[in-house]
Amino acid sequence: MFYVRLFFHYWMQYLKIRMEYRSDFFVQLVTDLMFQGVNLVFIIVVFSHTADLSGWSREEVIFIYGYFLVPFSLFASFFNLWDFNERYIIKGELDRVLTRPAHSLFQVILETMTPESLSGGITGLLVMGWAGWKMGLELSWYDPLLFILFVLGGGAIYAGIYILLTSISLFSDSKTDIQPIMFNVGNYGRYPVDVYNKVIRTVLTWVIPFAFVGFYPASFFLNEERWMTLALLTPVVGLVWLYLGIKVWNWGIRNYRGAGN
Repeated sequence: MFYVRLFFHYWMQYLKIRMEYRSDFFVQLVTDLMFQGVNLVFIIVVFSHTADLSGWSREEVIFIYGYFLVPFSLFASFFNLWDFNERYIIKGELDRVLTRPAHSLFQVILETMTPESLSGGITGLLVMGWAGWKMGLELSWYDPLLFILFVLGGGAIYAGIYILLTSISLFSDSKTDIQPIMFNVGNYGRYPVDVYNKVIRTVLTWVIPFAFVGFYPASFFLNEERWMTLALLTPVVGLVWLYLGIKVWNWGIRNYRGAGN
């Protein structure tokens, strides 16, 4: 309950700050929507030159893309760790965090969260709904429950990977450019793995499992039986990577020596 109350207080303070600058808040929302729209236009342009993509129809690829936006928006909202090195290590703000009686990672997440990024999830649901309607998809009674599990699993995969990468800063105060590279790799997970060669498919499945964020769970709702087993593994993969991320973070905190000159 301590962490629940802490989350609520941080959330209220964040809303007060954002509503103080309403124009900036709404501009960011519009910018996010435009960025998502550009990616959707790219898919439409591709299908204007071909009838299918490795056997996947336009609506199926759009459905996968829409699904991907939901767990990604969850990650982008609550694991906004892009400037951790600059803000918390180089400027020494992590020392302040470590003096407080709450887990350091939880505090960093609350201080850097951007709940407005959840708008991407709403966009994703609308895109999925349109594509599903065009394909005439029918849902079973248990599909909404699996959808929630898959989304949480996908968000946990992203969170675990980026927490692990962020933890590198705890061992060194030098800047790293790994996160932007990983962000670009993560974009591969929003398309069917069939379009990539065997090496990339293996990497996206078993090394850096971004395919579990978008493609595999989305294919479950498209009734693609060949990917059913992998889709059902999504929550498990998410828990494994989140555990690894937190484990490495805790290890880094134990080795952190504080800011100094």
